[in-house]
Amino acid sequence: MGEELEVTERTRLRRMREKGSHRRADLDAVLAAGFLCHLGVVVDGAPMVVPTVYGVDGDRIYVHGSVASRSLVQAPDGVVCLSVTHVDGLVLARSVFEHGVNYRSAMIYGVPRVVTDPDEKLRGLRALTEQSSPGQWDYVRRPSRKELAATGLVALDLTEASVKVASGPPDDGDGPDAELGVWAGVLPLVTRFGEPVADPLLPAGIEPPPHIAERAGRVAGASSGEPVGTV
Repeated sequence: MGEELEVTERTRLRRMREKGSHRRADLDAVLAAGFLCHLGVVVDGAPMVVPTVYGVDGDRIYVHGSVASRSLVQAPDGVVCLSVTHVDGLVLARSVFEHGVNYRSAMIYGVPRVVTDPDEKLRGLRALTEQSSPGQWDYVRRPSRKELAATGLVALDLTEASVKVASGPPDDGDGPDAELGVWAGVLPLVTRFGEPVADPLLPAGIEPPPHIAERAGRVAGASSGEPVGTV
């Protein structure tokens, strides 16, 4: 897991290098902790940032989105930027200047491709589904041929990327502002899954399957026994 990502002009860390990483393991950890990304593309000559879901399968990330597919038709060699961010808390310092955010983030660059092969599209959609809801792919009905044809899926290699992580307390604890006598620290932000809410049209007696029911109260993005925010 000590593999290093290649550093390019786009991924070279220029500010706050101490918070950055090009380790593949750190990238994997950030991606594994979520399922929502923002995809930056150029459509009709103008930039557009689209929130969408993703799924990771080995060295590739699959993204759901017809907008991305449209941009690739117009510019088949165009580079996109995919970003994933997790906010872990607000850093509340003694002065406004020193306020900040504890976060984990990743940026991935590359020339994506539209997935057209039916078998790969199934694998990609499985990755999307399992990324957010592990166990759901084998529980519900899978896509029909008609549904596959109507679904836009884009693949992007995980070869050009960088990671940044900010954690810890404010930086002004040993400066002049320490004499102000005001509270300073971190206000953690934790996202948890709530209790499942059934579809109002669901017949009585159908209970959530274990893979859904067991996630109630669990921290989003955390696997059993693993802390969040320790990239």
